[in-house]
Amino acid sequence: MQVGVRLTIDMMGERQKQLLKLLRGSKAGLSVDELSKGLEITRNAVRQHLASLEVAGLVAAGATRPSGGGRPQQLYMLTELAKEMSPRQYSWLAQLVLASVQREEGAANIGKRMSEIGANVAHQIRSQYPGLTTHQEKVEKLAEVMDQLGYHARNATLPGGEAVIEADNCVFHSMAKKDLEICHLDRGLMETFTDSKVEQNECMARGGDVCRFKLKANEE
Repeated sequence: MQVGVRLTIDMMGERQKQLLKLLRGSKAGLSVDELSKGLEITRNAVRQHLASLEVAGLVAAGATRPSGGGRPQQLYMLTELAKEMSPRQYSWLAQLVLASVQREEGAANIGKRMSEIGANVAHQIRSQYPGLTTHQEKVEKLAEVMDQLGYHARNATLPGGEAVIEADNCVFHSMAKKDLEICHLDRGLMETFTDSKVEQNECMARGGDVCRFKLKANEE
């Protein structure tokens, strides 16, 4: 069964990939009208794509939502299978690292060691971008790098000027649901890459819609 689903994903059209990406960004689900607007295609075309994705086990009908006096709107959302099929390019490596740390040092030091590993990864990646000077440049490049790694990450600036990175595809989601210490790897990566103090104030493994990190530049 899983092989059949994998083949379906590999042969998936660009519109279907975009549809899944839109649904990935909305925990509550989206209606046909919202998907039609987001994809800039007709409602009938959306329904055809949804039907194919439902057959593949990647999309399911969720709750309904009142529509201001008319018929309730049916919302569609990703299945757990679809979430697990999302690109998570180095989660398998982190699983090996976490298991090794647990064997060698026990549970007490996992958070510290994962932070150190994340920092080492950051040093290696930062060496490829010697021209980064400002905090904003570092945050923007980090969001780009994380997006390439499968996080579906983006950066933003809060009204007060504070930098934020949001990711709606945690590459360690399955692991983090069992052990949140794995999240220290992300924070170590982000703090070292951007020379920042990182505060995580939303986490998908704890039921959040996204993983959201505030990045405050270290004092010079």
